[in-house]
Amino acid sequence: MARYIFITGGVVSSLGKGLASAALGALLQARGYTVRLRKLDPYLNVDPGTMSPFEHGEVFVTDDGAETDLDLGHYERFTGVSARTTDSISSGRIYSNVLEKERRGDYLGKTIQVIPHVTNEIKDFLRVGDGEVDFMLCEIGGTVGDIEGLPFFEAIRQFIHERPRGQSILMHLTLLPYLAASGELKTKPTQHSVKELQSIGLAPDVLVCRSEHPIPDREREKIALFCNVRKEAVIPAYDLKTIYQAPLAYHEAGLDQAVLDAFGITPAPKPNLARWEDVMDRISHPEGEVRVAIVGKYTQLEDAYKSIAEALTHGGMANRTKVRAEWIDAEIFEREDPAPWLENFHAILVPGGFGERGTEGKIRAATFAREKKIPYLGICLGMQMAVIEASRNLVGLKDAGSEEFDHEAGEKRFTPVVYHLKEWVQGNHTVRRKADDAKGGTMRLGAYTANLKEGSAVARIYGTTVIEERHRHRYEVDIQYRDQLENCGLIFSGMSPDGKLPEIVEVKDHPWFIGVQFHPELKSKPFAPHPLFADFVRAAVEVSRLV
Repeated sequence: MARYIFITGGVVSSLGKGLASAALGALLQARGYTVRLRKLDPYLNVDPGTMSPFEHGEVFVTDDGAETDLDLGHYERFTGVSARTTDSISSGRIYSNVLEKERRGDYLGKTIQVIPHVTNEIKDFLRVGDGEVDFMLCEIGGTVGDIEGLPFFEAIRQFIHERPRGQSILMHLTLLPYLAASGELKTKPTQHSVKELQSIGLAPDVLVCRSEHPIPDREREKIALFCNVRKEAVIPAYDLKTIYQAPLAYHEAGLDQAVLDAFGITPAPKPNLARWEDVMDRISHPEGEVRVAIVGKYTQLEDAYKSIAEALTHGGMANRTKVRAEWIDAEIFEREDPAPWLENFHAILVPGGFGERGTEGKIRAATFAREKKIPYLGICLGMQMAVIEASRNLVGLKDAGSEEFDHEAGEKRFTPVVYHLKEWVQGNHTVRRKADDAKGGTMRLGAYTANLKEGSAVARIYGTTVIEERHRHRYEVDIQYRDQLENCGLIFSGMSPDGKLPEIVEVKDHPWFIGVQFHPELKSKPFAPHPLFADFVRAAVEVSRLV
């Protein structure tokens, strides 16, 4: 039976809570325990895949095809444990499940209520995989007191009460604001946040207090007294230079020991933090710096490309190089020459996205990278833009484009070298989709195998000719143009096992120009950088040495 750690938040950013959860998972792993991290989100969206990146940041995709909150990306990056569909749930999904059961007659005509039907559904979710790991860490999104989160808190109260004593604890994150005028930290917000928790039947065992300034002992003692926790369980959380410092910083502050003490685990195994010490050494002592331009459409909110930013950092660590990523709105290149914007960068990355806005600018960025021999990495839509660019400028198909843009505009304007994917093989069955299907969960999602061409650049980078990567797309490059494109130097170097779906393209006689239909950034970790990002940064380093 797993021990459960429930992580809640007061006045604290979502990143702070997700980061603390991920760091705690990494610290428990360092002590030899197995862990799994989960996210319970109070929003009513049934499918995070339908949410705008401006609303909620990126959508993180798991191997088994779940579209989830971006915090699951932090969980994977810090623990290396692949997330699953059962590691993310929203209020919308809970209510949807309850209503589906009611319509099937599962409740035998009973009146459906939040208690017990909704809370029971949440508890059923929590129990999945109970016997698989030593610790189950469950982060509850939002802030204590939010009306959307109340069913989750009630379910957790019941869940803790129903389990054997000492098998579940509560960790609460709050903010200690600093008032410059009086030069003091204020503990009242933390006290009121804990009081709010207590009013719904929950009492924290460990408090993590975010602060920009050192927390004096007298303030920790005050918090411990008024919040009914031990002083040793009041853990300071200060701002860090990098998120990858969190495991070492939280260990130094005593978080993992406080959690083990709350469970009464003594003596506990000593932690082996060599992995995180190496990570910090690589970040803290770079031997150079490269500039990478990310040409996208969601540049106003960097969380929309969170995994890409982290994967570039990992690639830099693999090369002991600092990667300075700079975000450029693709629409700028639809009005201006990209050369003045891009000529001082050592590499260009065009990420995924949906819709036509900004695509002509991305195509022009691909042209610049191809002609100027600048390393280029195109991901998902970024690969499709590279194919459209080559179709127009190398093959001579001047009106080459994507069916996605015609569908969006409601009129045919392009010769589609990228088409709506209507059929593909998933496992041992065929999936079929129509262009007018509902948006949620209808894309090609999750991990799929790709076969790489012998002697290709990607085969060298991966060190194998069979890979498995995560996908999230509903449009695909049309292989009927393959011969024309390959004759012009754009090689289809990765294909689906049935040979029907292009997975990777690369430009022949170019230092580094690769487009991938999948999302390699989702599998990159600080202690195991993704091969594509590691080699992309290596190529950028070579360019920097030539400048």
